[in-house]
Amino acid sequence: MPSDWSTPTVTVVAMGLGFALGWWPLASWAARSMQGEWMPRQRVITAVATAATFALLAFRFGATWTLPPLLAFAAAATVLSTVDLAEQRLPNAVVFPALAAVGLLLVPASWAANAWMSLVWALAGAGAMFAVYLLLALISPSSMGFGDVKLALVIGLLLGWFGLSAWLDGLLAAFVIGGVTAIVALALRRVTLRGSIPFGPSMLAGAVLAVLVVGP
Repeated sequence: MPSDWSTPTVTVVAMGLGFALGWWPLASWAARSMQGEWMPRQRVITAVATAATFALLAFRFGATWTLPPLLAFAAAATVLSTVDLAEQRLPNAVVFPALAAVGLLLVPASWAANAWMSLVWALAGAGAMFAVYLLLALISPSSMGFGDVKLALVIGLLLGWFGLSAWLDGLLAAFVIGGVTAIVALALRRVTLRGSIPFGPSMLAGAVLAVLVVGP
């Protein structure tokens, strides 16, 4: 965690920014991306979720060049999770802009850290994560959709930039979170043994958890 005195200020500002973005542009983006009905309470959930994620990332990384790509990822994660939870779908119109935004913002982060090799690892991480999820989708199409495979590009790119430990932790965390979510859903009778739950939110939560734990 950064020791800079401004970290609390950055955290509060990031929290407010996250709430504002979640309340309007991100909620609107999610609404436009959904094929079904948009519920008003989803705006509140989107705002609170974005504010909480922004605050955690800002507190962990402070006012550094590493923060912008993380916030871009978190913003896209809010939209994707909202749509996936409602419709079990990860729209390309969100996934690919997220991939471009995170990739572009990792360039100044690499420059500031004088770690250009991290960009190579980011590309390698994207390719490797895509390959892992593609293999899983081919082996078990009923449990892994191609939306998850495309999302793996974004997650692999971000985690690869942070290194192998973050990449492995993010991959493992996704399945742990997904498994726990499935058990809870079964216990609460929200899903049956033959049913399915969206895996995208677990992938995204696992990625955020990995960067919070591994850090710079």
